[in-house]
Amino acid sequence: MKSTVPLYTLLFLGFLIIGGCTEKENTADPESPRDAFIGRWSVSETWTKLSYEVQISADPGSSDGVFISNFGNLGSSSTPAGAYVSSTSITLDSDQIISNFTINGSGYLSKSKIFWNYTMNDGATLIQAVAVYTKQ
Repeated sequence: MKSTVPLYTLLFLGFLIIGGCTEKENTADPESPRDAFIGRWSVSETWTKLSYEVQISADPGSSDGVFISNFGNLGSSSTPAGAYVSSTSITLDSDQIISNFTINGSGYLSKSKIFWNYTMNDGATLIQAVAVYTKQ
């Protein structure tokens, strides 16, 4: 009579090896929330009653920071506004000065639009603006 112990042992070891081989879990961070904000946007704004464009780019020195070129239609050659993203919210860096205006405010992303409320103050005039950015 042949012994079946080696066969059972081999089967047992085979199950251990197969059971130990699991697919490696993806531990990489999911897409960054700021990625949804990056790009070119058409702007419709209340205080200027004009439409213009802005460009939002990633701040390479920060995982959640962005730069907004032509913020408030202050010109594409003006200093970009700094902001940071958290989930679907975007908040301007406090009290930054661009083209003699101190700016403050925030917005939120819904689908392919950013809805903004912000102020611009040049010391003589306080502008309270509402804007909608639409992704191009």
